[in-house]
Amino acid sequence: MDCIAVTKNNSLALNVYVQPRSSSNRVAGMHGSAIKVCVTAPPAENKANKAVINFVADVFRVPKSSVSIKSGRQGRNKKVLINGLALEDAQDILARALSKT
Repeated sequence: MDCIAVTKNNSLALNVYVQPRSSSNRVAGMHGSAIKVCVTAPPAENKANKAVINFVADVFRVPKSSVSIKSGRQGRNKKVLINGLALEDAQDILARALSKT
């Protein structure tokens, strides 16, 4: 999967395309080489970014403190870092989440 890779400090970098103000928080498929994540939060006041961090932590079953946004805080295209998760595990979780779309 092109949307997830290992960084040099052994974190996972996930390319995410965010759709704020959605009817529900969910993985909505692929958007180019990024995973499309819908969140109910609006983009104002950093609410959508916080919702993305919470949602990614829930999907990958890691603590919220293990998830951060490396780039793209002001836009829809974001690079999200996940610490403490193996690439193979992340790919399996992501494949299951995408199969539900």
